Amino acid sequence: MLLWIIGSVFLVSLISFIGILTLFFKMRFLKKLIPFLVSFAAGALIGAVFFDILPEALETSYFSNETILNLVVFGVVLFFLIERLCYLLHFHHYHHRHTHKKEIRRIKPFAYLNLMGDGIHNFIDGMIIAVGFLADFKLGLITSLAVVFHEIPQEIGDFGVLVYGGFTRKKAVLYNFYSALTAMMGAVLTFFFTTNITGLTQMLLPIAAGNFIYLALADLLPELHDEFSLTRNMWHVLIFILGLLVMLGITRLLHF
Repeated sequence: MLLWIIGSVFLVSLISFIGILTLFFKMRFLKKLIPFLVSFAAGALIGAVFFDILPEALETSYFSNETILNLVVFGVVLFFLIERLCYLLHFHHYHHRHTHKKEIRRIKPFAYLNLMGDGIHNFIDGMIIAVGFLADFKLGLITSLAVVFHEIPQEIGDFGVLVYGGFTRKKAVLYNFYSALTAMMGAVLTFFFTTNITGLTQMLLPIAAGNFIYLALADLLPELHDEFSLTRNMWHVLIFILGLLVMLGITRLLHF
């Protein structure tokens, strides 16, 4: 199982190379595409939670249903706290972005802070993938797919921040990959702790569900609130539903 966890996390980490697309496509095109990727990712995360992760947690856990739901809420609060801490790391990004716009090529502190914050996020993703595989092999696959879907728009955004902070495009891709490898550390540590502590997997599974719910509702969907075109908003709704249906279809297929 450890090999499956490491292999899946490594493949997810390769998503960090998506910044290479900017070498072939203009950033203007990618900026138009990202909101639709965000809509799909939000639907995929919510679908993964309610079609697979939570049913698995409720069916196999040593804990009561009430405890499971409380752990989901705890997961939401926990990742809200973690994100606030990461926001403090990003504070200098916003400060420098508005006060030193002309200093592009000298690498700015906020670029390194962005890498640190992204490293924490990727570490958590590695933990969640490991927990999914340890609970059930099929759940691990679904969890990995959900992480992939939300990593795509995020990694494009992170790439843009690094380039703005002074990295060349090639270095931005490379450093983004280094940051993504923290997921491997999170996965390996989770594997060794959960295999030695009884019930830890069942405890972490609903917390992972809380993480996905928070990402979808607090981070991804709010990115679309500045869209005022009726047509584009309808497309966002449809693509969000598509994300739900894709995860539902994958869940039904794997559990057939």
